[in-house]
Amino acid sequence: MTSKLIDREAPPQRAIVIHPERSERGSSRSAEARLEEAVGLAEALDLVIADGLIAPLRQRTPATLFGKGKVAEIGELAEELEADVIVVDDALTPVQQRNLEKAWQVKVIDRTGLILEIFARRARTREGRLQVELARLSYERSRLVRTWTHLERQRGGFGVMGGPGETQIETDRRLLAEKIGKLKRDLLEVRRTRDLQRGARQRHPHPAVALVGYTNAGKSTLFNRLTAADVVAEDMLFATLDPTLRLLQLPDGRPAILSDTVGFISDLPHELVEAFRATLEEVREADVIIHVRDIASPESDAQASDVRVVLDRLGVDLEERRVIEVWNKLDLAPADRRDEILGDARRTYPAAIVTSAVTGEGIDALLNALAGQVDEAPPVSAHVPPGDGAAIAWLYRHGRVVDRVPDDEGGVRLAVRLSPRALGQFEQLFPRSDVSSL
Repeated sequence: MTSKLIDREAPPQRAIVIHPERSERGSSRSAEARLEEAVGLAEALDLVIADGLIAPLRQRTPATLFGKGKVAEIGELAEELEADVIVVDDALTPVQQRNLEKAWQVKVIDRTGLILEIFARRARTREGRLQVELARLSYERSRLVRTWTHLERQRGGFGVMGGPGETQIETDRRLLAEKIGKLKRDLLEVRRTRDLQRGARQRHPHPAVALVGYTNAGKSTLFNRLTAADVVAEDMLFATLDPTLRLLQLPDGRPAILSDTVGFISDLPHELVEAFRATLEEVREADVIIHVRDIASPESDAQASDVRVVLDRLGVDLEERRVIEVWNKLDLAPADRRDEILGDARRTYPAAIVTSAVTGEGIDALLNALAGQVDEAPPVSAHVPPGDGAAIAWLYRHGRVVDRVPDDEGGVRLAVRLSPRALGQFEQLFPRSDVSSL
């Protein structure tokens, strides 16, 4: 008797992706690029794309977003292609989502729901999972009407299950509110731990550097190149969700702490901006921000604008911060555009650094620019007496030594750049050394 293996893996779901093109959107990005991005989001959720289309939208229909003719047309297409899911690249109201599911007889997911689902799959740390769950519940709370259409039905109950006459939707709202309250308390505890860890890092004299950029701009590949780390780096939207920190060795030996953060995207759902506010504190606390752009993308300028919008919503004004703009993915740019890109980078102010995180081109220039940004203080002169090798090693580890001259008695005089915090620590740890201004 032969036994058959049972395939328990769910079959792939076929999806149609629709980008409603609204004339009032006022975006600098083309409808084709927006559709391509929406398809990329759907593929990141392992959906099989049966078709993708742009649906011009002169005005929004309150009940279904699209007009009757377009709803019927898409319904016929879904039936013909045997679609399981229709992705609408826009925010749908709960009523619109319910009505479209009724009309098309398939599951309908909007842009917010799609991004939330991707985040739910990708979050790895406890804080990341808590934040995603909080965002998901906040989103679902407004959509209870989709689940409970029998609003008139009432139920009796005892204790926490609701008193006599409490409707099912009221019970669900209350249970959701309780879950949200618990998640917020759990997140508060995680953030307290995070604040303690950040405080411990701040006691070390290492500058903090944060990578930011549009999703799939190559931040994780650049992070790996700079730190020799093995962070997941894939050609996929939102490959990185949870922040990762590593020690980065700058020229002349001075280290910094580099953090890789979640990528941004246009029209990032409000629920996710709020939920990930704590995670993105790494950006707010950074001494230097590296803004990574995909210079090979025709949408690079629009993506950079979207990043600035999200950072502004988080209270980070790039105009008031030390920022290095990195034009990444030079290896993917057309050969006939390389000279133009390099020339444009030199003409920006401050000059952008053009890199390829894959080939390593431009990495040395980036490290030198970064070393210059973190070297705020002017160099000081530190005279280390003979036999005090620990003091010399400390200066190389925590500062940037720009000159070293041995003296006649066996000591060493070094010109070194140190942050004010590092300078104070050095004077406490090595009182035999003489420090003076240059």
